Amino acid sequence: MPRLARAQDAEAALANPPGPLTLLCAGPDGGLVSRWGNACAQAFDGSFPGNAAVIAQAVGGLDGVSGANQFDAQMMPDGRGAAMMPGAALTAYLTGDTRVHFDPTRWTPVLAGTTPGVLMVRAANGTVPDLAALLAFNPLKLAADQAESADLAALLALARLNVTTSPVFGLRGAEAKTRAFLDGSVDAVFLSGEGVPADVSALNAAGAVAVVSLGQFDAHGRLVSDPLFPDLPDVTGFGPAVSPFLDRAYQAAAAAARLDFLLVLPHLTSPDAVAQWTEAAQTATQSQILADAASASAVNLAPAAVLAAALAALSLSAADAASLQAFLAKSYGWQPG
Repeated sequence: MPRLARAQDAEAALANPPGPLTLLCAGPDGGLVSRWGNACAQAFDGSFPGNAAVIAQAVGGLDGVSGANQFDAQMMPDGRGAAMMPGAALTAYLTGDTRVHFDPTRWTPVLAGTTPGVLMVRAANGTVPDLAALLAFNPLKLAADQAESADLAALLALARLNVTTSPVFGLRGAEAKTRAFLDGSVDAVFLSGEGVPADVSALNAAGAVAVVSLGQFDAHGRLVSDPLFPDLPDVTGFGPAVSPFLDRAYQAAAAAARLDFLLVLPHLTSPDAVAQWTEAAQTATQSQILADAASASAVNLAPAAVLAAALAALSLSAADAASLQAFLAKSYGWQPG
């Protein structure tokens, strides 16, 4: 009841701002989310009634879980605050991490920063492997960080296609994965996050070929080819799913992996407050500071509809969520931590 009452008072609060607004950044000061939060706070300047300032506040560790917990538990839906999260927090939610005490499917979407996801495979003479070629590796050795990372999307994409995969875990970041590819430890690398086009070029020079991408949601929340890699098929167009469950699990993991950061409001925030933040975000994306940062990092600044589609994809049924954890435990020995 207190949350609902505060939500109903949001319009009055925004019209008569008592002080600065809060942008909680789920991550350490100076980290990826903190940097985007500071840039957004500056870009929001002058966008709210009374010229209320937006103050970015860094909270918690790199994967954003503790910051997301604090946001869900403490921030009221009165329009006075929002939060910026990394996509990693959504992967933790999806895999049933025991630290997670938040539900991102209830958050109100405002803005997303999306990045590509591309699977690259060793190929002779630069030929592009088809599904039959991937199946022939048996197993395909995939460079990966861990199951609870953006690489989950690649693991589930390959499982969805019935490609037997042997992940080589502990390889965090494009540099470590590229070294493993160069020394022959792995046959395939999944690249995601900021700077993917440059990483793809480096692996091309090492003899890897881009095979498939995660695709992207368009401005209306529909899955399309990634604009940065328009000639690559997305996973769903590359081959059929061997089971409905693996298709749904892949779609959820891919939605999290595409997100570099997400800007959200608490559940039950009033429509008027949502409109204020959404309009401010749309204006901010046109600012030079955000445009330059996005261009330098190959990040696409996407509207609320894109983030809404991503959060909706995370809504696995209880049965699918349990099946995903069982699949990860059986296939990779992974357990929620």
